Amino acid sequence: MDGAAPDTLSQLRAGRLAGLERLDLSCGLTAFPREIFALAESLEVLNLSGNALQSLPDDLPRLRRLRVLFCSDNRFTELPAVLGRCARLDIVGFKANRIEHVPEAALAPSLRWLILTDNRVEALPDSLGRCTRMQKLMLAGNRLRALPATLADCRNLELLRVSANAFETVADALPEPLLALPRLSWLALAGNPYNDAHETQTAQAQPVARIPWSALQLRARLGEGASGVIHEALWQRADAPPQAVAVKLFKGSITSDGLPRSEMAASIAAGAHRHIVGVEGRVGEHPDGTQGLVLRKIPPGFTNLAAPPSLASCTRDVYADGTRFSAARAQRIARGIAAALAHLHARGLAHGDLYAHNILVDDAGDSLLGDFGAASFLPAGDAARSDALMRMDRRALGWLFDELAERCDDARALDSVRVAAQGPDSERTPVRRGPPSGHAFQN
Repeated sequence: MDGAAPDTLSQLRAGRLAGLERLDLSCGLTAFPREIFALAESLEVLNLSGNALQSLPDDLPRLRRLRVLFCSDNRFTELPAVLGRCARLDIVGFKANRIEHVPEAALAPSLRWLILTDNRVEALPDSLGRCTRMQKLMLAGNRLRALPATLADCRNLELLRVSANAFETVADALPEPLLALPRLSWLALAGNPYNDAHETQTAQAQPVARIPWSALQLRARLGEGASGVIHEALWQRADAPPQAVAVKLFKGSITSDGLPRSEMAASIAAGAHRHIVGVEGRVGEHPDGTQGLVLRKIPPGFTNLAAPPSLASCTRDVYADGTRFSAARAQRIARGIAAALAHLHARGLAHGDLYAHNILVDDAGDSLLGDFGAASFLPAGDAARSDALMRMDRRALGWLFDELAERCDDARALDSVRVAAQGPDSERTPVRRGPPSGHAFQN
């Protein structure tokens, strides 16, 4: 429960929030507060996550300026059909509910970003094809066995998460029309029945140490992502001096990218490379059975190249204001990440999430690619789909080149790196901008 939410609700009921553009309410709601309609002429972002809601009112379209609606961590069993009548809806998030059914009428053609992660959805309606603005579709952790053929009409789709579903074959998870989508750059499809055995066998075959929990001393918390928490740590080795490392402890649940075990398998299979955050071993004998990885400690001076996408940017990372790169630094970053990606492809892996926010850099332009939460093994014996997955990664690399070039003192400095990494006919899609307002929101 958000301690500020009851006060916000009382202010709403007292009519003190006139003109509000964003409203967050997480206070055990079991019914939609009708007082919200007093904000019909101003409300653009409504966050009702973390309540006990099961339905939305039929007159929800009265909120005529509503662009963003989050109802994650509630008790919905069906995506409300009324959403399809909200003419301006841009982003809809219903993560971690109990949704089994998505009605044809529930998908507004205006949608640009749909989050249905961690539900019980078995099929999506053909009306998905009417969402021609769709850029980001997050479906990990459901019960999907197939994707609607109309998804081929979503030609603006750039990010797709279908990990941890029920796809029996790679053709089900990655049908041919999907391969032809011209902008699809970030795809996660691990943790499905067709690739479960390969993930497990490949991970077990990798020579990686099992490091007992008793040999690790956790220190400062370094950060937290969708799949786990990372701590600074000291590894008390039996045959060597203590070694500074980082420990990532997985949360053990469905994330926006997929399953923690899939991330662990891919992280280990990635092997060693100077431009990849390396793995020292698995955490063993944790008293609570928590899974974890022991990672090589990042050298001092490395920071994230950018921040994750915001509500406004959708699929585009957010760079700090005034970010500029010298030609030499931009080239060094680009070459390092291109080399890391080529290494992964040679090891039979697609990264699936090649983004600036998953890249660490220092002042000289040395770079490290991390976060394998969306990574997947290339399908053995299916050259066409393997090529398609690698092509999507290279398209994401192209986005990165464009972002660096846009902020580089010499915009042409990356051309030779691009050609070397992507070929002379590489795609030059201009950087896509979202609406002018909005801010980051994890959902």
